[in-house]
Amino acid sequence: MKTKTSKSKIMLTLLMVSLFVLFSLNLFGCAGATPIKDKPGAQLWGENCAHCHTIRPPQALTDAQWDIVGMHMRTRANLTAVEARKIVEFLKQSN
Repeated sequence: MKTKTSKSKIMLTLLMVSLFVLFSLNLFGCAGATPIKDKPGAQLWGENCAHCHTIRPPQALTDAQWDIVGMHMRTRANLTAVEARKIVEFLKQSN
């Protein structure tokens, strides 16, 4: 008969394995994954920004302000220059 401690250990082990797999996929990528250079800004925004932010209308900020946001978030979100540029261009589209 399994005790609560056994269930807790099993759940913790499953959680740790799941996190390891997700971290490994994120760190090393998946075979056949789309290279960053081929991803549009909207996709990059969804993969990197949507975790913490809801989308703002492009006219909410000026182009210069979007550039500043892009520089700030590049550092905070550990984005590459290509990713940041594509995301900022996506955010500016309707201005």
